[in-house]
Amino acid sequence: MLYIASIFRLLALGFSVASVIAAPISNIVPRHNVVKPKVFLIDMFPPEGNVWYSIPEFNLLERNITVPGFSPLFPDAHCTQNGDVCQLITGESEINAASSITALTFSPLFDLRQTYFLIAGIAGISPKVATLGSVTFARFAIQVALQYEFDAREIPSNFTTGYVPQGSVSPTQYPQSIYGTEVFEVNDALRQLAIGFAKTATLNDSATAAAYRSNYASTFAYTPGSQPPTVVACDVATSDVYFSGTLLSEVFENTTTLFTNGSATYCTTAQEDNATLEALLRGAINNRTDFSRIIILRTASDFDRPYAGEPGTVNLFYANQGGFEPAIQNIYLAGVKVVMGILGEWEATFKRGVKAGNYVGDIFGSLGGRPDFGLGREFNDNPVVLGRKRVRSLRGRRGLVRVKGRAGG
Repeated sequence: MLYIASIFRLLALGFSVASVIAAPISNIVPRHNVVKPKVFLIDMFPPEGNVWYSIPEFNLLERNITVPGFSPLFPDAHCTQNGDVCQLITGESEINAASSITALTFSPLFDLRQTYFLIAGIAGISPKVATLGSVTFARFAIQVALQYEFDAREIPSNFTTGYVPQGSVSPTQYPQSIYGTEVFEVNDALRQLAIGFAKTATLNDSATAAAYRSNYASTFAYTPGSQPPTVVACDVATSDVYFSGTLLSEVFENTTTLFTNGSATYCTTAQEDNATLEALLRGAINNRTDFSRIIILRTASDFDRPYAGEPGTVNLFYANQGGFEPAIQNIYLAGVKVVMGILGEWEATFKRGVKAGNYVGDIFGSLGGRPDFGLGREFNDNPVVLGRKRVRSLRGRRGLVRVKGRAGG
């Protein structure tokens, strides 16, 4: 309400709407009222958010701040009294995540330039990499469903799937039309610190989950899925479509490899992360956020495919996998170690930032540097340069960047 009241006061004094919206934070909200979180928790739906309430480490319900542009279902950011730790719930799916995080990023109620963002949610899991209840930390987020799609009953005999990368003519061809949100890479040095903090946690498990995951032991490739939960470094696939089954999971595993030229390890499946990262990246372009201060934590609530002999519909609809509750609890159990680690070492390490040894940003190199996955700024010697300095790039359908010929690994 303070933000809205401040806007109306400025408008009453004759300022234009555009000038008010573009004004620096301190011109709209008094400096002493701007919250400067050290850590901002990003959750996607209530079970993920609720696990942070009534915990002994800090109280997120001491300050509740209504933020214009947040989801109508989740209109408030929740913060500790001193503002060191805050949290929001975006709502599920890419559109909700992008909308809420954009509203947060450009809200004059917060100064996020030194804030660490902990994306903390549940996800599906590949039994090739980890198991129910496992805690994963991603370096890459891949928007695997951003492709052409044919019904599998209508594909040519030489196609292995109905998914074909944008602008391409076969499932194995690197995308020839790039939107810019296909792949993001975050700070691996920060990820390794977060993994170290998380490994000090005792993870939750359940007898039901243990019984269900034992079914995966019969397939050698699924051995990791039959083991107890652990902390794992692997990557996240983003898709609004809640896909399930061996065939689709293998398709998007291949997409992950293709889009990153083998740099990423497909393991978790979620609906929001590339959207969240795009909003934070746009904030970084405008000096509102620091893209090198992002951690992607996903805990495994369910397997992305059935075990040998189990129908796919049973795995998705009917099986009691037993992973949901451990996954929710492990968001807190592992995540709080990361939060407290950052707070505890703020002055010594985190205030100044953790220097990234890897490329950080999107597939375009929007923040500078050269992507160390895929083809980055260059596609068949046809550089993609954003903004007014776009050179030799072609404009394809719907304004996307078009690339000539076949590319990729």
